[in-house]
Amino acid sequence: MDKIRNFCIVAHIDHGKSTLADRFLEITGTVDKREMKEQMLDTMELEQERGITIKLQPVRMGYKGFILNLIDTPGHVDFSYEVSRSLAAVEGVLLVVDASQGIEAQTLSNVYLALEHNLEIIPVVNKVDLPHAEPEKVAHEIMDLLGVKKEEIIFASGKTGEGVDKILDRVIEKVPAPTGETDKPLRALIFDSFYDPYKGVITYVRIVDGSLTVNQKIHMIANKNNAETLEIGYMKPQLMSEKHLACGEIGYIVTGLKNVSEARVGDTITLYGENIVEALPGYQKVKPFVFAGIYTTEGDDYPLLREALGKLALSDSSLDFIPENSSALGFGFRCGFLGLLHMEIIKERLEREFNLDLIVTIPSVSYEVVKANKEVMSLHGASELPDLSQIKEIREPWTNTEVVTPSDYIGPIMELIQGHRGIFKTIDYLEEKRVIIKAELPLSQIITDFYDQLKSISSGYASMNYELLGYRAGDLVKLDILVGGNLVDTLSLLTHRSEASTVGKKIIEKLKKLIPKQMFKITLQAAVGAKIIAREDIPAFRKDVTAKLYGGDVTRKNKLLNKQKEGKKKMKHLGKVDIPSNAFMELLKKD
Repeated sequence: MDKIRNFCIVAHIDHGKSTLADRFLEITGTVDKREMKEQMLDTMELEQERGITIKLQPVRMGYKGFILNLIDTPGHVDFSYEVSRSLAAVEGVLLVVDASQGIEAQTLSNVYLALEHNLEIIPVVNKVDLPHAEPEKVAHEIMDLLGVKKEEIIFASGKTGEGVDKILDRVIEKVPAPTGETDKPLRALIFDSFYDPYKGVITYVRIVDGSLTVNQKIHMIANKNNAETLEIGYMKPQLMSEKHLACGEIGYIVTGLKNVSEARVGDTITLYGENIVEALPGYQKVKPFVFAGIYTTEGDDYPLLREALGKLALSDSSLDFIPENSSALGFGFRCGFLGLLHMEIIKERLEREFNLDLIVTIPSVSYEVVKANKEVMSLHGASELPDLSQIKEIREPWTNTEVVTPSDYIGPIMELIQGHRGIFKTIDYLEEKRVIIKAELPLSQIITDFYDQLKSISSGYASMNYELLGYRAGDLVKLDILVGGNLVDTLSLLTHRSEASTVGKKIIEKLKKLIPKQMFKITLQAAVGAKIIAREDIPAFRKDVTAKLYGGDVTRKNKLLNKQKEGKKKMKHLGKVDIPSNAFMELLKKD
Protein backbone atom coordinates (compact mmCIF):
# COMPACT_ATOMS: atom_id res chain seq x y z
CA MET A 1 0.00 0.00 0.00
CA ASP A 2 3.01 2.34 0.42
CA LYS A 3 3.20 2.62 -3.39
CA ILE A 4 -0.48 3.61 -3.91
CA ARG A 5 -1.75 7.21 -4.11
CA ASN A 6 -5.48 7.92 -4.45
CA PHE A 7 -6.46 11.50 -5.36
CA CYS A 8 -9.09 13.48 -7.25
CA ILE A 9 -9.23 16.82 -9.08
CA VAL A 10 -11.76 19.42 -7.93
CA ALA A 11 -12.38 22.89 -9.35
CA HIS A 12 -15.06 25.33 -10.44
CA ILE A 13 -16.65 24.58 -13.83
CA ASP A 14 -14.32 25.31 -16.79
CA HIS A 15 -11.10 25.71 -14.78
CA GLY A 16 -9.29 23.00 -16.74
CA LYS A 17 -9.69 19.74 -14.73
CA SER A 18 -10.21 17.42 -17.70
CA THR A 19 -7.37 19.00 -19.75
CA LEU A 20 -5.03 18.53 -16.79
CA ALA A 21 -6.15 14.89 -16.54
CA ASP A 22 -5.30 14.47 -20.27
CA ARG A 23 -1.71 15.62 -19.57
CA PHE A 24 -1.44 13.13 -16.68
CA LEU A 25 -2.48 10.30 -19.02
CA GLU A 26 0.15 11.41 -21.57
CA ILE A 27 3.06 11.85 -19.11
CA THR A 28 2.41 8.52 -17.36
CA GLY A 29 2.00 6.72 -20.71
CA THR A 30 -1.42 5.36 -19.65
CA VAL A 31 -2.87 6.11 -23.08
CA ASP A 32 -0.94 5.86 -26.37
CA LYS A 33 -0.33 9.17 -28.18
CA ARG A 34 -2.20 7.94 -31.25
CA GLU A 35 -5.30 7.10 -29.15
CA MET A 36 -5.16 10.41 -27.27
CA LYS A 37 -7.93 12.96 -27.79
CA GLU A 38 -9.04 16.08 -25.94
CA GLN A 39 -11.07 15.53 -22.76
CA MET A 40 -10.17 11.85 -22.82
CA LEU A 41 -12.07 11.10 -19.61
CA ASP A 42 -15.27 12.84 -20.77
CA THR A 43 -16.76 9.86 -22.55
CA MET A 44 -20.29 11.16 -23.12
CA GLU A 45 -21.03 12.94 -26.42
CA LEU A 46 -22.73 15.81 -24.54
CA GLU A 47 -19.65 16.25 -22.31
CA GLN A 48 -17.37 16.55 -25.35
CA GLU A 49 -19.75 18.97 -27.06
CA ARG A 50 -20.33 21.32 -24.11
CA GLY A 51 -16.80 21.00 -22.71
CA ILE A 52 -18.12 20.10 -19.24
CA THR A 53 -17.80 17.01 -17.06
CA ILE A 54 -21.14 15.44 -16.09
CA LYS A 55 -20.02 12.07 -14.67
CA LEU A 56 -16.99 11.43 -12.46
CA GLN A 57 -14.37 9.22 -14.15
CA PRO A 58 -11.64 7.17 -12.43
CA VAL A 59 -8.33 6.13 -14.06
CA ARG A 60 -5.27 4.18 -12.84
CA MET A 61 -1.81 5.41 -13.84
CA GLY A 62 1.74 4.14 -13.23
CA TYR A 63 4.45 6.75 -12.49
CA LYS A 64 7.97 6.34 -11.05
CA GLY A 65 7.11 2.98 -9.51
CA PHE A 66 3.90 4.29 -7.88
CA ILE A 67 0.25 3.47 -8.65
CA LEU A 68 -1.73 6.71 -9.00
CA ASN A 69 -5.52 6.41 -8.90
CA LEU A 70 -7.12 9.62 -10.19
CA ILE A 71 -10.82 10.57 -10.16
CA ASP A 72 -11.85 13.44 -12.48
CA THR A 73 -14.96 15.14 -11.04
CA PRO A 74 -17.65 17.53 -12.41
CA GLY A 75 -17.40 21.24 -11.55
CA HIS A 76 -21.06 22.34 -11.72
CA VAL A 77 -23.07 22.84 -8.52
CA ASP A 78 -25.78 20.42 -9.78
CA PHE A 79 -23.30 17.54 -9.59
CA SER A 80 -21.70 18.35 -6.22
CA TYR A 81 -22.90 14.97 -4.90
CA GLU A 82 -20.57 13.33 -7.44
CA VAL A 83 -17.69 15.35 -5.94
CA SER A 84 -18.55 14.48 -2.31
CA ARG A 85 -18.62 10.74 -3.00
CA SER A 86 -15.33 10.93 -4.94
CA LEU A 87 -13.70 12.60 -1.92
CA ALA A 88 -14.82 9.69 0.28
CA ALA A 89 -12.74 7.31 -1.87
CA VAL A 90 -9.40 9.20 -1.83
CA GLU A 91 -6.73 10.59 0.53
CA GLY A 92 -5.70 13.70 -1.43
CA VAL A 93 -7.19 16.36 -3.66
CA LEU A 94 -5.81 18.66 -6.36
CA LEU A 95 -7.52 22.02 -5.97
CA VAL A 96 -7.31 23.60 -9.43
CA VAL A 97 -7.86 27.36 -9.83
CA ASP A 98 -7.89 29.20 -13.18
CA ALA A 99 -5.09 31.83 -13.26
CA SER A 100 -7.32 34.25 -15.19
CA GLN A 101 -10.52 33.86 -13.12
CA GLY A 102 -9.31 33.21 -9.57
CA ILE A 103 -11.26 31.54 -6.78
CA GLU A 104 -14.94 30.99 -7.60
CA ALA A 105 -17.92 29.91 -5.49
CA GLN A 106 -17.67 26.21 -6.37
CA THR A 107 -13.93 26.27 -5.54
CA LEU A 108 -14.80 27.34 -1.98
CA SER A 109 -17.52 24.70 -1.69
CA ASN A 110 -15.05 21.98 -2.77
CA VAL A 111 -12.42 23.23 -0.28
CA TYR A 112 -14.93 22.90 2.57
CA LEU A 113 -15.85 19.38 1.38
CA ALA A 114 -12.17 18.35 1.26
CA LEU A 115 -11.53 19.79 4.74
CA GLU A 116 -14.56 17.87 6.09
CA HIS A 117 -12.98 14.63 4.81
CA ASN A 118 -9.54 15.61 6.28
CA LEU A 119 -7.85 15.29 2.90
CA GLU A 120 -4.42 16.55 1.86
CA ILE A 121 -5.04 19.57 -0.42
CA ILE A 122 -2.51 20.36 -3.18
CA PRO A 123 -3.24 23.83 -4.66
CA VAL A 124 -2.62 24.25 -8.41
CA VAL A 125 -2.86 27.50 -10.37
CA ASN A 126 -3.79 26.36 -13.89
CA LYS A 127 -3.82 28.10 -17.32
CA VAL A 128 -0.72 30.23 -16.54
CA ASP A 129 -0.03 30.37 -20.32
CA LEU A 130 -3.08 32.59 -20.99
CA PRO A 131 -2.20 36.19 -22.00
CA HIS A 132 -4.52 37.69 -19.34
CA ALA A 133 -3.50 35.25 -16.57
CA GLU A 134 -2.66 36.69 -13.15
CA PRO A 135 -0.96 33.76 -11.37
CA GLU A 136 0.59 35.87 -8.57
CA LYS A 137 -2.75 37.46 -7.65
CA VAL A 138 -4.54 34.08 -7.67
CA ALA A 139 -1.71 32.53 -5.60
CA HIS A 140 -2.30 35.19 -2.90
CA GLU A 141 -6.03 34.36 -2.88
CA ILE A 142 -5.19 30.66 -2.32
CA MET A 143 -2.66 31.54 0.41
CA ASP A 144 -5.33 33.55 2.26
CA LEU A 145 -7.95 30.81 1.82
CA LEU A 146 -5.87 27.75 2.79
CA GLY A 147 -3.17 29.38 4.90
CA VAL A 148 -0.39 27.81 2.77
CA LYS A 149 3.00 29.19 1.73
CA LYS A 150 3.64 30.28 -1.86
CA GLU A 151 6.19 27.44 -2.35
CA GLU A 152 3.37 24.90 -1.80
CA ILE A 153 1.38 26.24 -4.78
CA ILE A 154 2.17 24.69 -8.18
CA PHE A 155 1.91 26.87 -11.31
CA ALA A 156 0.91 24.78 -14.31
CA SER A 157 -0.78 24.74 -17.71
CA GLY A 158 -2.91 21.77 -18.74
CA LYS A 159 -2.72 22.95 -22.35
CA THR A 160 1.08 23.22 -22.74
CA GLY A 161 2.00 20.63 -20.10
CA GLU A 162 4.07 23.14 -18.09
CA GLY A 163 4.45 22.10 -14.43
CA VAL A 164 2.34 18.93 -14.81
CA ASP A 165 5.21 16.59 -13.82
CA LYS A 166 5.68 18.70 -10.66
CA ILE A 167 2.04 18.03 -9.75
CA LEU A 168 2.54 14.25 -10.03
CA ASP A 169 5.74 14.45 -7.96
CA ARG A 170 3.93 16.48 -5.31
CA VAL A 171 1.07 13.91 -5.24
CA ILE A 172 3.61 11.12 -4.53
CA GLU A 173 5.34 13.25 -1.90
CA LYS A 174 2.34 14.78 -0.09
CA VAL A 175 -0.72 12.52 -0.50
CA PRO A 176 -0.68 9.87 2.26
CA ALA A 177 -0.69 6.19 1.30
CA PRO A 178 -4.07 4.50 1.91
CA THR A 179 -4.68 3.11 5.37
CA GLY A 180 -6.58 -0.11 5.84
CA GLU A 181 -6.12 -3.58 7.29
CA THR A 182 -5.48 -6.40 4.83
CA ASP A 183 -6.35 -9.18 7.29
CA LYS A 184 -9.74 -7.69 8.24
CA PRO A 185 -13.04 -8.70 6.55
CA LEU A 186 -13.68 -7.00 3.20
CA ARG A 187 -15.13 -3.46 3.23
CA ALA A 188 -15.39 -1.65 -0.12
CA LEU A 189 -17.08 1.70 -0.77
CA ILE A 190 -19.19 2.07 -3.95
CA PHE A 191 -18.48 5.60 -5.23
CA ASP A 192 -20.15 5.19 -8.62
CA SER A 193 -22.18 2.65 -10.56
CA PHE A 194 -23.56 2.41 -14.08
CA TYR A 195 -25.39 -0.06 -16.29
CA ASP A 196 -23.72 -1.89 -19.15
CA PRO A 197 -26.16 -3.65 -21.56
CA TYR A 198 -23.85 -6.69 -21.86
CA LYS A 199 -22.44 -7.02 -18.33
CA GLY A 200 -25.20 -5.58 -16.13
CA VAL A 201 -24.42 -3.19 -13.26
CA ILE A 202 -20.74 -2.23 -12.92
CA THR A 203 -19.67 -0.57 -9.67
CA TYR A 204 -16.57 1.57 -9.11
CA VAL A 205 -15.20 0.72 -5.65
CA ARG A 206 -12.46 1.69 -3.21
CA ILE A 207 -11.21 -1.30 -1.17
CA VAL A 208 -10.96 0.06 2.38
CA ASP A 209 -10.23 -3.19 4.30
CA GLY A 210 -9.48 -6.75 3.20
CA SER A 211 -9.18 -7.82 -0.45
CA LEU A 212 -11.35 -9.20 -3.25
CA THR A 213 -10.97 -11.90 -5.91
CA VAL A 214 -13.07 -13.05 -8.88
CA ASN A 215 -16.14 -15.27 -8.38
CA GLN A 216 -16.75 -14.37 -4.74
CA LYS A 217 -20.26 -13.83 -3.38
CA ILE A 218 -20.71 -10.27 -2.08
CA HIS A 219 -23.32 -8.48 0.06
CA MET A 220 -24.42 -4.78 0.00
CA ILE A 221 -24.95 -3.67 3.61
CA ALA A 222 -27.48 -0.80 3.18
CA ASN A 223 -29.49 -2.36 0.33
CA LYS A 224 -29.20 -5.92 1.71
CA ASN A 225 -28.66 -7.24 -1.84
CA ASN A 226 -26.35 -10.10 -2.79
CA ALA A 227 -24.32 -10.45 -6.00
CA GLU A 228 -21.26 -12.16 -7.43
CA THR A 229 -17.92 -10.73 -8.62
CA LEU A 230 -18.21 -11.97 -12.23
CA GLU A 231 -15.26 -9.76 -13.21
CA ILE A 232 -12.99 -7.33 -11.33
CA GLY A 233 -10.18 -5.02 -12.44
CA TYR A 234 -8.90 -1.47 -12.96
CA MET A 235 -9.80 1.51 -15.18
CA LYS A 236 -6.99 2.46 -17.61
CA PRO A 237 -9.30 4.32 -18.59
CA GLN A 238 -10.92 1.31 -20.33
CA LEU A 239 -11.84 -1.58 -18.05
CA MET A 240 -8.93 -4.06 -17.65
CA SER A 241 -9.77 -7.28 -15.84
CA GLU A 242 -7.60 -8.66 -13.02
CA LYS A 243 -7.87 -11.63 -10.68
CA HIS A 244 -7.40 -9.67 -7.45
CA LEU A 245 -8.09 -6.22 -5.91
CA ALA A 246 -5.91 -5.44 -2.88
CA CYS A 247 -6.52 -3.24 0.15
CA GLY A 248 -6.27 0.50 -0.65
CA GLU A 249 -6.88 0.06 -4.41
CA ILE A 250 -9.58 1.58 -6.62
CA GLY A 251 -11.19 -0.69 -9.20
CA TYR A 252 -14.43 -1.99 -10.65
CA ILE A 253 -16.73 -4.97 -10.04
CA VAL A 254 -19.07 -6.51 -12.61
CA THR A 255 -21.96 -7.64 -10.38
CA GLY A 256 -24.42 -9.06 -12.93
CA LEU A 257 -27.25 -7.10 -11.24
CA LYS A 258 -29.90 -5.71 -13.58
CA ASN A 259 -30.73 -2.40 -11.81
CA VAL A 260 -28.45 0.41 -10.63
CA SER A 261 -30.67 0.97 -7.57
CA GLU A 262 -29.60 -2.49 -6.30
CA ALA A 263 -25.99 -1.23 -5.96
CA ARG A 264 -26.56 2.29 -4.66
CA VAL A 265 -23.70 4.77 -4.60
CA GLY A 266 -22.29 5.18 -1.07
CA ASP A 267 -23.16 1.60 -0.05
CA THR A 268 -20.59 -0.73 1.55
CA ILE A 269 -19.72 -4.10 -0.03
CA THR A 270 -18.64 -7.02 2.16
CA LEU A 271 -18.28 -10.76 1.54
CA TYR A 272 -21.48 -12.79 1.83
CA GLY A 273 -21.66 -14.78 5.08
CA GLU A 274 -18.88 -12.78 6.80
CA ASN A 275 -19.32 -11.56 10.36
CA ILE A 276 -21.37 -8.36 10.44
CA VAL A 277 -19.03 -5.48 9.63
CA GLU A 278 -19.68 -1.78 10.24
CA ALA A 279 -20.86 0.13 7.17
CA LEU A 280 -18.60 2.89 5.88
CA PRO A 281 -19.84 6.45 6.46
CA GLY A 282 -21.26 8.38 3.52
CA TYR A 283 -24.33 6.37 2.46
CA GLN A 284 -27.13 8.77 1.58
CA LYS A 285 -29.71 8.62 -1.16
CA VAL A 286 -29.29 11.65 -3.41
CA LYS A 287 -32.36 13.90 -3.21
CA PRO A 288 -33.70 15.79 -6.23
CA PHE A 289 -34.15 19.56 -5.75
CA VAL A 290 -36.06 20.52 -8.89
CA PHE A 291 -39.20 18.90 -10.34
CA ALA A 292 -40.68 19.27 -13.80
CA GLY A 293 -43.17 17.39 -15.98
CA ILE A 294 -41.91 15.74 -19.19
CA TYR A 295 -44.45 15.03 -21.95
CA THR A 296 -44.25 13.98 -25.57
CA THR A 297 -45.68 16.28 -28.26
CA GLU A 298 -47.34 13.20 -29.81
CA GLY A 299 -49.55 11.26 -27.35
CA ASP A 300 -48.68 7.96 -29.11
CA ASP A 301 -45.02 8.35 -28.03
CA TYR A 302 -45.85 7.97 -24.31
CA PRO A 303 -44.74 4.27 -24.15
CA LEU A 304 -41.45 5.26 -25.87
CA LEU A 305 -40.87 7.99 -23.24
CA ARG A 306 -41.54 5.50 -20.42
CA GLU A 307 -39.02 3.07 -21.90
CA ALA A 308 -36.45 5.85 -22.51
CA LEU A 309 -36.67 7.14 -18.91
CA GLY A 310 -36.32 3.57 -17.63
CA LYS A 311 -33.13 3.08 -19.67
CA LEU A 312 -31.71 6.48 -18.66
CA ALA A 313 -32.39 5.80 -14.96
CA LEU A 314 -30.16 2.70 -15.31
CA SER A 315 -27.14 4.93 -15.95
CA ASP A 316 -28.21 7.92 -13.81
CA SER A 317 -29.28 6.86 -10.31
CA SER A 318 -30.16 10.46 -9.36
CA LEU A 319 -33.10 10.59 -11.83
CA ASP A 320 -36.52 10.04 -10.21
CA PHE A 321 -39.77 9.84 -12.15
CA ILE A 322 -43.43 8.97 -11.56
CA PRO A 323 -46.30 8.93 -14.10
CA GLU A 324 -48.69 11.92 -14.14
CA ASN A 325 -51.62 13.03 -16.26
CA SER A 326 -52.38 16.57 -17.43
CA SER A 327 -55.62 17.73 -19.00
CA ALA A 328 -53.62 19.99 -21.35
CA LEU A 329 -50.70 17.71 -22.29
CA GLY A 330 -52.00 14.16 -21.77
CA PHE A 331 -49.87 11.42 -20.18
CA GLY A 332 -46.32 12.14 -19.06
CA PHE A 333 -43.94 11.89 -16.09
CA ARG A 334 -43.10 14.11 -13.13
CA CYS A 335 -39.29 13.93 -12.89
CA GLY A 336 -36.92 14.95 -10.10
CA PHE A 337 -33.59 16.59 -11.00
CA LEU A 338 -30.54 17.84 -9.09
CA GLY A 339 -30.79 21.28 -10.73
CA LEU A 340 -31.59 23.09 -13.98
CA LEU A 341 -28.43 21.91 -15.79
CA HIS A 342 -29.24 18.31 -14.85
CA MET A 343 -32.78 18.83 -16.23
CA GLU A 344 -31.44 20.31 -19.47
CA ILE A 345 -29.00 17.41 -19.93
CA ILE A 346 -31.67 14.74 -19.27
CA LYS A 347 -34.02 16.43 -21.79
CA GLU A 348 -31.26 16.62 -24.41
CA ARG A 349 -30.22 12.99 -23.88
CA LEU A 350 -33.85 11.81 -24.21
CA GLU A 351 -34.28 13.75 -27.46
CA ARG A 352 -30.95 12.64 -28.96
CA GLU A 353 -30.55 9.07 -27.79
CA PHE A 354 -34.22 8.06 -28.10
CA ASN A 355 -35.35 10.41 -30.90
CA LEU A 356 -38.24 11.94 -28.94
CA ASP A 357 -39.90 15.35 -29.30
CA LEU A 358 -40.55 16.59 -25.75
CA ILE A 359 -42.34 19.30 -23.79
CA VAL A 360 -40.86 20.18 -20.37
CA THR A 361 -43.14 22.10 -18.00
CA ILE A 362 -42.06 24.99 -15.74
CA PRO A 363 -39.71 23.59 -13.07
CA SER A 364 -40.82 23.76 -9.44
CA VAL A 365 -39.30 22.72 -6.12
CA SER A 366 -40.64 20.26 -3.54
CA TYR A 367 -42.82 21.77 -0.80
CA GLU A 368 -44.05 20.48 2.55
CA VAL A 369 -47.71 20.93 3.49
CA VAL A 370 -48.78 20.69 7.14
CA LYS A 371 -52.44 19.64 7.24
CA ALA A 372 -54.93 20.65 9.92
CA ASN A 373 -54.57 17.16 11.48
CA LYS A 374 -50.76 17.86 11.78
CA GLU A 375 -49.92 15.33 9.06
CA VAL A 376 -46.96 16.52 6.91
CA MET A 377 -47.12 15.71 3.19
CA SER A 378 -44.52 16.37 0.50
CA LEU A 379 -45.66 17.77 -2.85
CA HIS A 380 -43.73 18.35 -6.08
CA GLY A 381 -46.14 20.60 -7.95
CA ALA A 382 -49.05 22.99 -7.42
CA SER A 383 -51.48 20.49 -8.96
CA GLU A 384 -50.94 18.15 -5.95
CA LEU A 385 -52.04 20.81 -3.42
CA PRO A 386 -54.93 19.55 -1.22
CA ASP A 387 -58.08 21.57 -0.46
CA LEU A 388 -57.25 24.89 1.29
CA SER A 389 -59.56 24.03 4.23
CA GLN A 390 -57.23 21.10 5.09
CA ILE A 391 -54.00 23.16 5.05
CA LYS A 392 -52.47 24.64 8.19
CA GLU A 393 -49.24 25.92 6.54
CA ILE A 394 -47.07 25.45 3.44
CA ARG A 395 -43.28 25.23 3.83
CA GLU A 396 -40.77 25.92 1.08
CA PRO A 397 -37.07 24.91 0.87
CA TRP A 398 -34.44 27.56 1.71
CA THR A 399 -30.77 27.58 0.81
CA ASN A 400 -27.48 28.89 2.11
CA THR A 401 -26.13 30.79 -0.91
CA GLU A 402 -22.60 32.09 -1.44
CA VAL A 403 -21.79 34.58 -4.20
CA VAL A 404 -18.14 35.31 -5.07
CA THR A 405 -17.83 38.61 -6.94
CA PRO A 406 -15.53 41.58 -7.61
CA SER A 407 -16.30 44.26 -4.99
CA ASP A 408 -17.53 46.73 -7.70
CA TYR A 409 -20.78 44.75 -8.03
CA ILE A 410 -21.74 44.48 -4.32
CA GLY A 411 -24.60 47.04 -4.61
CA PRO A 412 -26.48 45.53 -7.59
CA ILE A 413 -26.03 41.98 -6.19
CA MET A 414 -27.46 43.04 -2.79
CA GLU A 415 -30.48 44.50 -4.62
CA LEU A 416 -30.86 41.27 -6.60
CA ILE A 417 -30.81 39.17 -3.39
CA GLN A 418 -33.42 41.42 -1.73
CA GLY A 419 -35.57 41.33 -4.88
CA HIS A 420 -35.61 37.53 -4.63
CA ARG A 421 -36.82 37.51 -0.97
CA GLY A 422 -33.26 36.87 0.24
CA ILE A 423 -31.97 37.39 3.79
CA PHE A 424 -28.52 38.98 3.71
CA LYS A 425 -25.95 37.47 6.14
CA THR A 426 -22.31 38.61 5.73
CA ILE A 427 -19.69 40.00 3.34
CA ASP A 428 -16.15 38.59 3.65
CA TYR A 429 -13.20 39.95 1.67
CA LEU A 430 -11.10 37.27 -0.10
CA GLU A 431 -8.71 40.03 -1.10
CA GLU A 432 -8.93 43.76 -1.76
CA LYS A 433 -11.14 43.55 -4.85
CA ARG A 434 -12.93 40.21 -4.33
CA VAL A 435 -15.69 39.37 -1.84
CA ILE A 436 -17.92 36.50 -0.71
CA ILE A 437 -21.53 37.52 -0.09
CA LYS A 438 -23.44 35.04 2.09
CA ALA A 439 -27.23 35.05 2.12
CA GLU A 440 -30.27 32.82 2.59
CA LEU A 441 -32.63 32.49 -0.37
CA PRO A 442 -35.71 30.39 -1.20
CA LEU A 443 -34.74 27.60 -3.62
CA SER A 444 -37.70 28.48 -5.88
CA GLN A 445 -36.10 31.91 -6.52
CA ILE A 446 -32.70 30.40 -7.43
CA ILE A 447 -33.86 27.79 -9.94
CA THR A 448 -35.59 30.18 -12.31
CA ASP A 449 -33.61 33.25 -13.34
CA PHE A 450 -31.39 34.21 -10.37
CA TYR A 451 -28.17 32.85 -11.90
CA ASP A 452 -28.78 34.50 -15.30
CA GLN A 453 -29.46 37.86 -13.66
CA LEU A 454 -26.40 37.49 -11.42
CA LYS A 455 -24.17 36.92 -14.47
CA SER A 456 -25.83 39.82 -16.28
CA ILE A 457 -25.39 42.47 -13.55
CA SER A 458 -21.81 41.36 -12.76
CA SER A 459 -20.67 41.29 -16.43
CA GLY A 460 -20.13 37.54 -16.06
CA TYR A 461 -17.63 37.83 -13.17
CA ALA A 462 -19.78 36.62 -10.24
CA SER A 463 -20.22 32.94 -9.44
CA MET A 464 -22.54 31.26 -6.97
CA ASN A 465 -22.96 28.07 -4.99
CA TYR A 466 -25.82 26.93 -2.77
CA GLU A 467 -26.74 24.13 -0.39
CA LEU A 468 -30.11 23.19 1.08
CA LEU A 469 -30.82 24.64 4.52
CA GLY A 470 -34.24 23.17 5.33
CA TYR A 471 -37.95 23.99 5.00
CA ARG A 472 -39.59 27.17 6.32
CA ALA A 473 -43.25 28.20 6.46
CA GLY A 474 -44.21 31.00 4.10
CA ASP A 475 -47.29 32.92 2.87
CA LEU A 476 -47.59 30.84 -0.32
CA VAL A 477 -50.57 30.74 -2.67
CA LYS A 478 -51.50 28.66 -5.70
CA LEU A 479 -51.50 30.68 -8.94
CA ASP A 480 -53.77 29.20 -11.62
CA ILE A 481 -53.62 30.05 -15.33
CA LEU A 482 -56.82 29.82 -17.41
CA VAL A 483 -56.71 29.73 -21.21
CA GLY A 484 -60.09 30.27 -22.86
CA GLY A 485 -61.79 29.68 -19.49
CA ASN A 486 -60.09 26.28 -19.02
CA LEU A 487 -57.59 25.67 -16.25
CA VAL A 488 -54.15 24.57 -17.57
CA ASP A 489 -52.87 22.50 -14.64
CA THR A 490 -49.29 22.28 -15.99
CA LEU A 491 -48.98 26.08 -15.78
CA SER A 492 -50.18 26.26 -12.13
CA LEU A 493 -47.49 27.17 -9.62
CA LEU A 494 -46.98 28.02 -5.96
CA THR A 495 -45.71 31.53 -5.35
CA HIS A 496 -45.41 34.02 -2.50
CA ARG A 497 -48.55 36.12 -2.02
CA SER A 498 -46.57 39.36 -2.45
CA GLU A 499 -45.37 38.24 -5.90
CA ALA A 500 -48.54 36.54 -7.19
CA SER A 501 -49.88 39.58 -9.06
CA THR A 502 -46.53 40.37 -10.77
CA VAL A 503 -45.82 36.72 -11.68
CA GLY A 504 -49.39 36.20 -12.97
CA LYS A 505 -49.21 39.35 -15.13
CA LYS A 506 -45.84 38.31 -16.62
CA ILE A 507 -47.06 34.80 -17.49
CA ILE A 508 -50.24 36.13 -19.12
CA GLU A 509 -48.31 38.72 -21.17
CA LYS A 510 -45.83 36.08 -22.38
CA LEU A 511 -48.60 33.61 -23.25
CA LYS A 512 -50.28 36.32 -25.32
CA LYS A 513 -47.14 36.48 -27.49
CA LEU A 514 -46.60 32.70 -27.59
CA ILE A 515 -50.12 31.39 -28.33
CA PRO A 516 -51.03 31.86 -32.01
CA LYS A 517 -54.29 33.62 -32.97
CA GLN A 518 -57.38 31.45 -33.58
CA MET A 519 -60.60 32.10 -35.46
CA PHE A 520 -62.20 33.10 -32.12
CA LYS A 521 -61.14 35.41 -29.24
CA ILE A 522 -59.04 33.73 -26.51
CA THR A 523 -59.16 35.02 -22.96
CA LEU A 524 -56.06 34.50 -20.79
CA GLN A 525 -56.48 34.84 -17.02
CA ALA A 526 -54.34 34.41 -13.90
CA ALA A 527 -56.24 33.59 -10.71
CA VAL A 528 -55.54 33.07 -7.01
CA GLY A 529 -58.49 31.05 -5.73
CA ALA A 530 -61.65 32.68 -7.16
CA LYS A 531 -60.00 36.09 -7.64
CA ILE A 532 -58.77 37.01 -11.16
CA ILE A 533 -55.54 39.02 -10.74
CA ALA A 534 -54.52 39.47 -14.41
CA ARG A 535 -56.21 39.23 -17.80
CA GLU A 536 -55.29 39.58 -21.49
CA ASP A 537 -57.25 38.82 -24.69
CA ILE A 538 -55.86 37.37 -27.91
CA PRO A 539 -58.07 38.84 -30.67
CA ALA A 540 -59.54 36.55 -33.32
CA PHE A 541 -58.45 36.39 -36.93
CA ARG A 542 -60.90 38.54 -38.90
CA LYS A 543 -61.87 37.18 -42.26
CA ASP A 544 -63.55 39.82 -44.44
CA VAL A 545 -66.76 37.95 -45.34
CA THR A 546 -68.18 41.02 -47.10
CA ALA A 547 -65.35 41.22 -49.66
CA LYS A 548 -67.41 39.48 -52.36
CA LEU A 549 -70.28 42.03 -52.07
CA TYR A 550 -70.56 44.92 -54.46
CA GLY A 551 -73.35 47.46 -54.09
CA GLY A 552 -76.81 46.32 -53.03
CA ASP A 553 -78.72 46.76 -49.77
CA VAL A 554 -76.88 46.99 -46.37
CA THR A 555 -79.00 44.12 -45.00
CA ARG A 556 -77.04 41.67 -47.20
CA LYS A 557 -73.81 42.82 -45.48
CA ASN A 558 -75.33 42.58 -41.97
CA LYS A 559 -76.68 39.10 -42.73
CA LEU A 560 -73.16 37.82 -43.57
CA LEU A 561 -71.59 39.52 -40.51
CA ASN A 562 -74.23 38.06 -38.17
CA LYS A 563 -73.71 34.60 -39.66
CA GLN A 564 -69.96 34.98 -39.01
CA LYS A 565 -70.61 36.14 -35.41
CA GLU A 566 -72.77 33.06 -34.72
CA GLY A 567 -70.08 30.79 -36.16
CA LYS A 568 -67.41 32.34 -33.94
CA LYS A 569 -69.63 31.96 -30.86
CA LYS A 570 -70.14 28.26 -31.65
CA MET A 571 -66.40 27.82 -32.34
CA LYS A 572 -65.57 29.40 -28.98
CA HIS A 573 -67.47 26.57 -27.25
CA LEU A 574 -66.00 23.81 -29.39
CA GLY A 575 -62.55 25.22 -30.17
CA LYS A 576 -59.49 23.90 -28.34
CA VAL A 577 -56.42 26.08 -27.81
CA ASP A 578 -53.08 24.31 -28.28
CA ILE A 579 -50.23 25.73 -26.23
CA PRO A 580 -46.96 25.52 -28.22
CA SER A 581 -44.32 23.15 -26.79
CA ASN A 582 -41.72 25.91 -26.47
CA ALA A 583 -44.05 28.06 -24.32
CA PHE A 584 -43.10 26.33 -21.07
CA MET A 585 -39.36 26.96 -21.50
CA GLU A 586 -39.96 30.50 -22.84
CA LEU A 587 -41.91 31.37 -19.68
CA LEU A 588 -38.74 30.72 -17.67
CA LYS A 589 -36.63 33.20 -19.60
CA LYS A 590 -36.24 36.84 -18.67
CA ASP A 591 -37.33 39.47 -21.21
